[in-house]
Amino acid sequence: MRTNPVNATLLDATLPLARSAGERALEHFLASGFKRIEPAILHPASIFLDMSGEAIRGRLFLTADSSGEELCLRPEYTIPVCRAYLASDKAGAVAEYSYLGPVFRAQAEGAGERAQTGLESFGRKDAEAADAEVFSLAMEAAAAAAGKLAARLGDAGLFDALLSALALPEVWRRRLKRGLAEGRDLAAILDGRSQSALAQPGVLAALESADHDGARALVEDLLAIAGIDAVGGRTASEIADRFLEQAALRSGDSIGIEKRKILESYLAVSGDLDVAAQTLRGLAGAAGLDLGAALDAFELRNGFIAARGVAIEETRFSAAFVRDFDYYTGFVFEAREPSRPDARPALAGGRYDGLARKLGAKADIPAVGAAITLDRLPGARR
Repeated sequence: MRTNPVNATLLDATLPLARSAGERALEHFLASGFKRIEPAILHPASIFLDMSGEAIRGRLFLTADSSGEELCLRPEYTIPVCRAYLASDKAGAVAEYSYLGPVFRAQAEGAGERAQTGLESFGRKDAEAADAEVFSLAMEAAAAAAGKLAARLGDAGLFDALLSALALPEVWRRRLKRGLAEGRDLAAILDGRSQSALAQPGVLAALESADHDGARALVEDLLAIAGIDAVGGRTASEIADRFLEQAALRSGDSIGIEKRKILESYLAVSGDLDVAAQTLRGLAGAAGLDLGAALDAFELRNGFIAARGVAIEETRFSAAFVRDFDYYTGFVFEAREPSRPDARPALAGGRYDGLARKLGAKADIPAVGAAITLDRLPGARR
């Protein structure tokens, strides 16, 4: 296997076991037809800040070029690989890549530089089959590299279909998505109240009749007048969302008891994939909700996963499991060592069809990927 000289030097500084595990995993991806790619290490910091908000700034390693543009060391591979894909002659067509190298992000675990390997698939129209293949290949590669993992699956697309079927106000849809991504339970999301000092009655009254774009413009103007770029690590758009939520609560625009019960029942679904599918169909039928297309896709993907031989007994679905909804648009997953259920995930990924458009493409491009953080694998630690 040919190794990029820059990555070879950087990977030499990683743990020997993790480096060896990464090479074995990469070989598995290459043997499956994924082409090796090595995207740039330096990227405009604004890309990652726009995707994740100012809160991520403290986790980035920042510098600047001669013109003063703020740059950062790549904190992950998906955005850099997607940028390289869009800049290539493959943009818009089917292309599948794998990688092995360092990422740089300040974390509570202490390591600023970590080695990752993974794979990204772009342009495939058979979304459920592509989801199953990427997930299965990542699980197989992790097992071949340094030990089997237990996986948890979620479906952002299915949850979005539920929210649409319930006809919830947009402010509540944003609040629910963000709250679940932050790991909050339903009661905390629905019953919590923001205590922002900026949310004065006059501001809330002005926002009650404004749409999101209008609210964002108003908040940006208010912050600009005050000479404030961000508050508590939140961007103007995020602050506008919080204000809109409070305005909705102030005007009595809340979720009714029946819809709340449906959400509680949905988010409580977990466990075996086939049982979860049956339970979700029963819930939709009893509530009179049309989730047929989303559930068909869910079951089709499960069938593809089973056909690829993934250890279904160690694969569980959780309706409450989501990742960043600004990034992921459908199938999501993570996996960790079975004996350490509270450990950080060693493997994570999902579908992100909207990312290409956010990076400058004229339309969404189907995409799904997975990343393995090598020193979190059971057989690759010190």
